[in-house]
Amino acid sequence: MSELINTALLERHNASRLPSLKRDYETLGEQLDRRGIAIESIKRKVAGFGVAIPSWGVGTGGTRFARFPGPGEPRDIFDKLADCAAIQSLTRATRSVSLHIPWDKADPKRLKDTAESYGLRFDAMNSNTFQDHPDDRYSYKFGSLSHTDAATRRQAVDHNIECIEIGKTIGSKALTVWIGDGSNFPGQSNFTRAFERYLSSMREVYEALPEDWRIFTEHKMYEPAFYSTVVQDWGTNYLIAQELGPKAFCLVDLGHHAPNVNIEMIVARLIQFGKLGGFHFNDSKYGDDDLDAGSVDPYRLFLVFNELVDAEHRNAPGFNPAHMLDQSHNVTDPIESLMISATEVVRSYAQALLVDRAALEAHQEANDALMATQTLKSAFRTDVEPILAMARVESGGAADPVAAYRESGYRRKVAEERPAVKGAGGGIV
Repeated sequence: MSELINTALLERHNASRLPSLKRDYETLGEQLDRRGIAIESIKRKVAGFGVAIPSWGVGTGGTRFARFPGPGEPRDIFDKLADCAAIQSLTRATRSVSLHIPWDKADPKRLKDTAESYGLRFDAMNSNTFQDHPDDRYSYKFGSLSHTDAATRRQAVDHNIECIEIGKTIGSKALTVWIGDGSNFPGQSNFTRAFERYLSSMREVYEALPEDWRIFTEHKMYEPAFYSTVVQDWGTNYLIAQELGPKAFCLVDLGHHAPNVNIEMIVARLIQFGKLGGFHFNDSKYGDDDLDAGSVDPYRLFLVFNELVDAEHRNAPGFNPAHMLDQSHNVTDPIESLMISATEVVRSYAQALLVDRAALEAHQEANDALMATQTLKSAFRTDVEPILAMARVESGGAADPVAAYRESGYRRKVAEERPAVKGAGGGIV
């Protein structure tokens, strides 16, 4: 494959920033050393951390009302993989891509070969039974895996199994299932029977999983159904994982909760009972806004990672969460937003690694609420940017990914190669 981000440009970019970065890194190292923290240990963990890019995330998003395409929109999954590779070359934290079928349906061998040529691999497969597709015989207007019609449920089950088969060929090890099934009016649906139909359908999908695969079910309190959804909260999601078996886990999307829900406590509960599968990272103000991760409430993102690092620290049984971004970029360059979001996720991980676990536990046991929360705040207030930047540079990435991306002219170059998108219809990517 041709060079996506010019190596010489990247070297010049880093060389101009490295002297200042080294001074900042040494200064932070001295500060952390006084707290008994080895900066090199934190940097190694940060360098090893990764978050998957959603293939659909590199395209411009949209609302229910409109979509405003940007220049250089990816034409197909292979353009998307190129954009994902550009992100990885600069951040060094996005080594894998999560595909969405049928949006990304293509020859599996070509998919695998293209990803490998970019140094990428594939994360969880994502099925789509929340909208109708040209080859579908039956409509999902009134549901999919929980539909009252057996033939429609059969179509939805077969689609999920097809996603597994594609995933097996390209090296994926998980399937994420999110459905839009629900109701808009009281009485429209029988809650119990709809859930029974869903479980019956999901058992068939579960049985098709290879032994070394996992299945992630995703809950969402509303949208596209606004009165009820079949998988509406983490409690129902946990019931599903328990019912299906040991390969079934719960996926937590940070935007799929009411504004004041304590998401970090949900994460803790799922870890405690061995059913945390992973995350879709984004941010929200009112609901499922799909904003850039850490853009509205970075402290909440940190608190989620505090629970994750706590589990890592105490070697919680079966703890192996998958990390993925899931966002809609309506007014920004999607590549820039994804780079910033990946950085913010890694930042929260680094900050959580700085929490003095022994001190926190002592304050908790002593019921010292003030000092317990101050212990968390001390880690959160620490500027870990020198650690993140040094880890990127030493891994071959950019000291400042967005600045390097703009210097590279990547967006201008792909805009010249890819036809401009004329339409601006409503709906998501």
